[in-house]
Amino acid sequence: MIIGKKDFDTENGYYIMGILNVTPDSFSDGGKWNTLDRARARALQMAEEGAAIIDIGGESTRPGYEKISDEEEAERVAPVIEAVKRDLDLPVSLDTYKSKVAEAGLAAGADMINDIWGLKYDPDMAGVIAKAGAACCLMHNREEAGYTDLMAELLSDLEGSLGLAEEAGIDKEKIMLDPGIGFGKTYEDNLAVTAQLERLTAMGYPVLLGTSRKSMIGLTLDLPSDERLEGTIATTVIGMMKGCRFFRVHDVKENMRALKMTEAVIAAGR
Repeated sequence: MIIGKKDFDTENGYYIMGILNVTPDSFSDGGKWNTLDRARARALQMAEEGAAIIDIGGESTRPGYEKISDEEEAERVAPVIEAVKRDLDLPVSLDTYKSKVAEAGLAAGADMINDIWGLKYDPDMAGVIAKAGAACCLMHNREEAGYTDLMAELLSDLEGSLGLAEEAGIDKEKIMLDPGIGFGKTYEDNLAVTAQLERLTAMGYPVLLGTSRKSMIGLTLDLPSDERLEGTIATTVIGMMKGCRFFRVHDVKENMRALKMTEAVIAAGR
């Protein structure tokens, strides 16, 4: 898969996308990195710990989040994207579902758009990505949970997103998929999707798993968001064993160690 100037070996490699929320209200690290200097320092730290991509978000998407204007979101993310691109030779992903914010982010140097609505929220999004020649992550999402056949419907919904990407002319080599853990799913749904990730990886696209510190872990272990590291690592290992190749996490160093250990075991069994 190609993101920016980097060609990711998704047959053999595994990669961490480090989360950089420049928001005052994200569910687990809101306000920690929302000044330019702190955001730059955090990006450098994550790169040193092994992150291959930095994912920058300017609007929280936690449950019950408050929407902000396109202008405010763009003003939050554009300077951070520019700074991170100056500091690091790594691809930068922008976490947004709004085409105007995507345009501003791509102009600032973003290499990829991480769309939590899989191109379905904003009808202009696919065209903006295609025009820029950018990569994208298409996440599964729904307004509300309620499935007759969870995995079949999830795969069908993602096929819809892939159809929008193809229609707009987005290069197939620049697309990854995300099962959308924590979005439009019940607690039980999230566990079931995690248990069946191989059905998603079988679609033939690289898969990004984003479970870091999410409510699925909190509810299982009865722990607050800042005590969910071990639960996150468990899901990262499961994802790796089921064929996921990208992992969106807050705790880069610890998840990278777990991935290296998992890969050693998988390699020994080949």
